[in-house]
Amino acid sequence: MKINNIRKVLYTVSKILGDVNAVKKGKVGKRIGRRVAGKGTGKMLQKLFK
Repeated sequence: MKINNIRKVLYTVSKILGDVNAVKKGKVGKRIGRRVAGKGTGKMLQKLFK
């Protein structure tokens, strides 16, 4: 197994655990908003530095 595959699995697991934690704390809306904002920012920066 390559390092990149292990890294991908770990990031996926951490994302799922973050979702579970947000549900437990009742802060799902805030998490969704931050995720959408992060994806938008990432796309804008990608276009800027392309």
